Amino acid sequence: MPVTKFAISVPAETMHQVDRAAKRLGMTRSRYISTVLARVAEQQKNRSISERVDRVLASLGEQDLGAVELFARARRPEGTEW
Repeated sequence: MPVTKFAISVPAETMHQVDRAAKRLGMTRSRYISTVLARVAEQQKNRSISERVDRVLASLGEQDLGAVELFARARRPEGTEW
């Protein structure tokens, strides 16, 4: 996978926490930060998809309420992986 390098400013205490967490998990600092960023981006994508689905379901008419209930019950509270 291609990589992109970039520089950011991070408070020293945050960097110490990142270093400790990476070490505890047996990862490099770079791998740890990449993993965290990928997870945050994935959660945001899933949240966006769920919000769009919610808007569509909310716009359905009375005759579709049964389907809405089924979809709502099937939805996991922590979100859906797409």
